[in-house]
Amino acid sequence: MSVIVSVVAENTSRVISIQDMPPRMIADQMDAVFEDITVDGVKIGMLSGEEQMKAVAGKLRQYRPRGVVLDPVMLAKGGCALMRPQALETLKTEMLPLAFMLTPNIPEAEAIAGIRISGAEEMKRAARIISEMGPRTVLVKGGHLSGDAEDILFDGTAFDSFRTERIPTKNTHGTGCTLSSAIAANLANGLSAPDAVRAAKEYVTTAIRHALPIGKGHGPTNHFYSLYLNGGLNQ
Repeated sequence: MSVIVSVVAENTSRVISIQDMPPRMIADQMDAVFEDITVDGVKIGMLSGEEQMKAVAGKLRQYRPRGVVLDPVMLAKGGCALMRPQALETLKTEMLPLAFMLTPNIPEAEAIAGIRISGAEEMKRAARIISEMGPRTVLVKGGHLSGDAEDILFDGTAFDSFRTERIPTKNTHGTGCTLSSAIAANLANGLSAPDAVRAAKEYVTTAIRHALPIGKGHGPTNHFYSLYLNGGLNQ
């Protein structure tokens, strides 16, 4: 089930325009889901403004779903801002305390934690800082750094590291959204946080390895590659 918080006119190369939904419409969509469908997990992506964040936060406090995975989307793949700068404090105060897991990439973790990140030790430090803002677990994604793609998970006590080889491709549109959605699904299916991240990372790595060269910019990952390979869908 989905709740639309913004409509984005975007292709592989650029974001043309963004139209946020009114807070009442967001709240009504959330009511429509929660009053009718059993919710085993929640994944939250782009929330561009303060009003949208407050609307979502209010309904999360009302319904108290478990396994909320929050992907703090701030920039599109092409670099266009998807979160208004003034909304960052609202993200920290309203949204982070309601998240089971936060999944920032390096620029997002830098903005939230207020530090520069150049390697694994800074990733760990940022995760510690962010965890004090409320989320039970923090996954700092290292895709913006060089070398292997290493992500670091912090559960408030201990760290787990997840490393895969970096795949040379420009077709990585939606990788963060895919990863956080897969984590939410895995948590809903009963996996622990480390196992949910591990399985999600394997899934998104396969999707990147077989990404689709569509459009003039950053093409999309291939979410259904394994299904095609195993004959689950007709190509």
